Amino acid sequence: MKLIAPDYYREFRCIAGDCKHSCCIGWEIDVDTESLARYDAVTGPLGERLQKGIDRTAEPPHFILGEHERCPFLNKEGLCDLIIGLGEDCLCQICSDHPRYRSFFEGRTEIGLGLCCEAAAALILKRPSKTTLVTLEDDGEVETLPAADASLLDWRAVLTDIAQDRSRSVEERAEAILEEAQLPLPDRSFAEWADIYMELERLEESWTDRLTELQQADLTAVPFPEGEAWEIAFEQLLVYFLYRHLPGALEDGDYEGRAAFAVLSYRMIHALCHTHAVLHGAVSIDDLLDVTRQYSAEIEYSDENVEALLDALFEEE
Repeated sequence: MKLIAPDYYREFRCIAGDCKHSCCIGWEIDVDTESLARYDAVTGPLGERLQKGIDRTAEPPHFILGEHERCPFLNKEGLCDLIIGLGEDCLCQICSDHPRYRSFFEGRTEIGLGLCCEAAAALILKRPSKTTLVTLEDDGEVETLPAADASLLDWRAVLTDIAQDRSRSVEERAEAILEEAQLPLPDRSFAEWADIYMELERLEESWTDRLTELQQADLTAVPFPEGEAWEIAFEQLLVYFLYRHLPGALEDGDYEGRAAFAVLSYRMIHALCHTHAVLHGAVSIDDLLDVTRQYSAEIEYSDENVEALLDALFEEE
């Protein structure tokens, strides 16, 4: 078995109390069976808090969120009282993994960092070098992938090369990806796409506000900022979405749609940043990080939302 990751993977560090959008707020936190057994063995005041802080009647069991949907073990400094009291090894699986995600192949697992984490988003989008894949673990066995797996990985490599062709603008690369996939995006305005996104499950009220602004903004009123930092950040976005979402085609067969979804996601994030510039006078790379983090949280972490957008790529306008 081989474990593959983007080359920046090992650089990730949780920023804990410095995080403005803590993953310990607003997310249901399930507790796996092994962690539940460990927590039940904890004694003293922390053990009492664990007994009171977990809903064991639910399936799966989960932490009982408090005021403002905060994890009961997230203290006022933004730190985890479980880590403070028991060490990092005490974390349940979902907390230990976040913001990591995995794609599974025959004899190969790919791991990455989700953009819903602001630290991960900053690491990925501000990275000036082209993203490559590295092997984190290798059992020494020769990789013999099934034909479907190998074909998908080869095609993703082709699309990634297009995304990283710095002789062209990012928008030209995005169009070339659609041409390679033979699936142009439906001829909709961004306001019309915002209408579709409005129909999806939404978490944060500020996400609704962003979409409402996109419905109303005249994106021709103000030019979008140009520069190398923007081009590189949007390149990294394209590469990220291809790496994360194309493997899903092994399950649903939607190779073309998932390639187009990567382009749609890049263009929507670009449009949301452009809207910010039009309505608020300016836009910065930090604004891009915040838009990207929210887009990821709202879209990528809902299978239903991703599937609805994949369907929308094939619908008549």
